[in-house]
Amino acid sequence: MSGNQEHPNYPSIDQSDRVLPRNLRQSGDPGIQMLVSTRVRKSPFFDKSFNEEGAWRCTVYNRTYHPRGLVEPEDGGAMAEYEALTEKVTLWDVAVERQIRVKGPDAEALTDYLITRDATQIETMKGKYVILCNEKGGILNDPVLLRVADDEFWFSISDSTLMQWIQGVNVGKDFDVEVDEIDVAPMQIQGPLSEDVMIDVVGEEVSDIAYYGLMEAEINGCEVLISQTGFSGEKGFEIYVKDATKYGERVWDPVMETVKEHGGMQIAPGHHRRIAAGILSWGQDMDHETSPFQVNLGYQVPDDKEGDYIGKEVLEEQKEQIENGEYPFNLKLVGLKMAGEPIRDYAPDFWIVSDPDTGEECGYMTSPWYNPDLDTNIGLGFVPAEKLQNETDANLNDEIYEEDLDIEFQVHLPDEYAEEDDEPVFATVAEVPFKESVNPSAREQAKLGAAQQAQQND
Repeated sequence: MSGNQEHPNYPSIDQSDRVLPRNLRQSGDPGIQMLVSTRVRKSPFFDKSFNEEGAWRCTVYNRTYHPRGLVEPEDGGAMAEYEALTEKVTLWDVAVERQIRVKGPDAEALTDYLITRDATQIETMKGKYVILCNEKGGILNDPVLLRVADDEFWFSISDSTLMQWIQGVNVGKDFDVEVDEIDVAPMQIQGPLSEDVMIDVVGEEVSDIAYYGLMEAEINGCEVLISQTGFSGEKGFEIYVKDATKYGERVWDPVMETVKEHGGMQIAPGHHRRIAAGILSWGQDMDHETSPFQVNLGYQVPDDKEGDYIGKEVLEEQKEQIENGEYPFNLKLVGLKMAGEPIRDYAPDFWIVSDPDTGEECGYMTSPWYNPDLDTNIGLGFVPAEKLQNETDANLNDEIYEEDLDIEFQVHLPDEYAEEDDEPVFATVAEVPFKESVNPSAREQAKLGAAQQAQQND
């Protein structure tokens, strides 16, 4: 692969607005073995995933072993799992989504101070996708927030420590709440036949759950909470098993059996499908030094939230700058459609992006994959905001994602995916999401609403 030989960590890529730059050295996959020890947690579903269903690899997510491959490469690997997800139904072990509970008389007040969206507008037994930011506007976590009672919220967290942050915030604020991690472990049932599976497991009433709605139920005599949510862009549900250390496997067995009866299987979380849906992954596409305005999450910063929240002043300043045409960040996350051989597995590095006009290394891919429905490689990546501004009239906060654009970059793929060894492939800025979700997000709904309104005006 070509690149800056003097500086293998690629300091030529402008990360000057970060305190801790991304490590962009292209180290590849060294084929190392993961150590299993007591320092990292085994989920309540660990034995089911690894010993019974045959998960053959894992990563560590929220200090918990997380299965990331069920179908062996010689049997089709991750792309066989994609087919099961998009055509049938799949079960995911996502107990790594730890549940942080905020409970007490001031639960709503503390939650509202933590998130950018308005917690007071979340009804009991409803959920919402939210972000929490630090005082600089950096994204600390992007959980699904569940309001299970008037005085009780569960943060179903992505891969960053959150409990200590919430506890630390409350040291200074002294809200009347308890903040704990609770013994609740979720599993996801995702795919076109997910509702059929859930009807067989808990009954017809599951069909009445609204998107992000919640329902109490029992499975095999065990109490669970069910939501219509997921990380795939396909139709799906999550089952939150209460007292999961004791009852996790007892719930897992009938759900797994029903999934198989409908022609499905357990798979790893469908990153290939979530990329197509434009769903972000904390740690890959964003982190604590990333502003929501860099990664298509500007809609999470409302104009009309009356209550104060952490990062509000900085985020409102950033929003004003962007509205005035002064984009305050060096790099911007965009969708890219790429040439090259099909990328059929996780990228082990942030692959380098360069400017074809100058040859300069200028950005990096965060989440690339091949999409069989579009028959092309797609991905999310950071590129220079200045180039986007110079080559398009689109607003970098929203409009940059609304259609394919004639803006070219080059991506330095490993030789196994490149068209020619040591030569980058061309990529163009693409509409996000690449493929519509079964349940559009609030951002997608707003986009669809604007399009429908434009048609009516015509």
